[in-house]
Amino acid sequence: MADFRTHLGVAAGAGILLALGGWQGSLWSSGAVAPVAVLVAFGGILPDIDSDNSHAIRLIFTLFAILAVAGGALLFQAWLRPGPLLVACGALFLAVRYVLSGVFKRFSVHRGIWHSLLAALLGGMLVTTASYQFFSQAAWLAWVHGLAVVSGATIHLLLDECYSVDLVGARIKRSFGTAFKLFDYRQPFNSLLMLLLTTALTPWLPPWSALAGVLSRGARWWF
Repeated sequence: MADFRTHLGVAAGAGILLALGGWQGSLWSSGAVAPVAVLVAFGGILPDIDSDNSHAIRLIFTLFAILAVAGGALLFQAWLRPGPLLVACGALFLAVRYVLSGVFKRFSVHRGIWHSLLAALLGGMLVTTASYQFFSQAAWLAWVHGLAVVSGATIHLLLDECYSVDLVGARIKRSFGTAFKLFDYRQPFNSLLMLLLTTALTPWLPPWSALAGVLSRGARWWF
C-alpha cells in the first residue's frame, strides 16, 4: 500500500486541482478554494485513521480536535462566559486528541471498516452536517465540503489498490482488494453499525435538492 506521505501528497495535489478547477468553472467563489483543497487532502488521509502509523493517527486526531474546539466554541458561546468557554474548549481538545484517539487505536484494525466506500460516505456526511449545522454554510456549499472529503477518501482507496499491483514482478499482492470495497466484509456487524450511524445523520443534512444542484452544475462543467 502507499505510505502516509504519498497519500497526503497525492490528495493535496488533487484537492488543489479540484478547488482551482471549480473556481475557474464558476462552481464556487475564490473563498471556497482553500477549504475545498484542505478537505480533499483531509479525506485523502482519513482511511488511515485506523493505521498503526503514529504520524497518521496524530495528524488526523489533531484535526478532529481542532474541529471539535471550533464547533464547541460556536455551540457554547451563548451560554458560557469567556473563562469557562476556554476551559470547555481545552477539555474538548484533550478529550478528542488523547482520550478518543487512544480508545480508537485500541479497538481499530488497519484496512478494516475505515478502508471502505461506506466509511468515505460517513466521513463526507459528517463534514456536510458540521458545515451546515455548526458553521452555518450555505446548503450547496456544505454538500461541496462533504463531497470533497469523499473524493479524497476515494483517492486514498484507489491509490492503495494501485500499490497492491506489482508491475515489475507482474503479480498481484495479497493486500489487493482489502482497500477499495463497499464495506468490511469480514465484520458485517460493524459495517451495519456504520450504516445505521450514516442513516441517523440524514435529518441533520442540508436539503437534498442542494446536492442535486451541485451534481448538476458539476456535470455540466465536466461534460
